[in-house]
Formats: sequence, C-alpha cells, structure tokens
Amino acid sequence: MNVSPAIPSNAEARLVEWFSLLGNPARLQILLLLGEGEACVCHLKEALGQRQAYISQQLMILRKAGLVSTSRKGRNVYYRLARPEVLEIVRIAAAIRGVDLRLPEMKAVPGCPYPVEKP
Repeated sequence: MNVSPAIPSNAEARLVEWFSLLGNPARLQILLLLGEGEACVCHLKEALGQRQAYISQQLMILRKAGLVSTSRKGRNVYYRLARPEVLEIVRIAAAIRGVDLRLPEMKAVPGCPYPVEKP
C-alpha cells in the first residue's frame, strides 16, 4: 500500500515554521529572559554566555517573527516580548515534558546605562 504524506496547508506550514523558531535553545532562552523584563543585548550576552553577534542574530529572527519588539533610548536598543502569551505555550510544553525552566538571572552590566527592570 502506497501512502504519501499529506501536504500541509499554508496555515499548518506557518505553524510549523513558528514552532521551529522555538526549537533553537538560544531563542527559547532569550524569550524566557525577556519574559522577566526588557533588556539590551549586553544583558542577554552576559546571562547566556554567548557572543553579542550571535545574540543579535537570534533577536533579529525573533523580531522578524513578531515575537520580540524594540525601543530605542538614546544610542541603545532594548528588547521586550511582543507576544508575552508565547511564554504560556513554552511553560505548558515544559510541564508536559517535565522540564524545569531555570535560567541565569539578568543583572546590571558595567558600562550599560540601563539597569534590568523587573516587571
């Protein structure tokens, strides 16, 4: 018996693409950290221990997907969740899988004029 895979509809393809964004550990961690409050790249860099260029690249992907938004204060750009409800989906998935979502705490970064704000 020949069974060919179903061709996903446009809506299904968009949903699969959206879930693939969350499949990257750095992007998932960034979303979780931004769930704690607005931050600049330097705060995310320190919290995740990744290069600034890599963090910026992941932020650009999240921004294009509409999950992260920005604001400018002087020369600095700050990131925040554009769709906070995405965190509920992540938390539900973590609970189903029995995953503890502990992340490093974001702290003030020397030389950064913007302190981390807690909601």
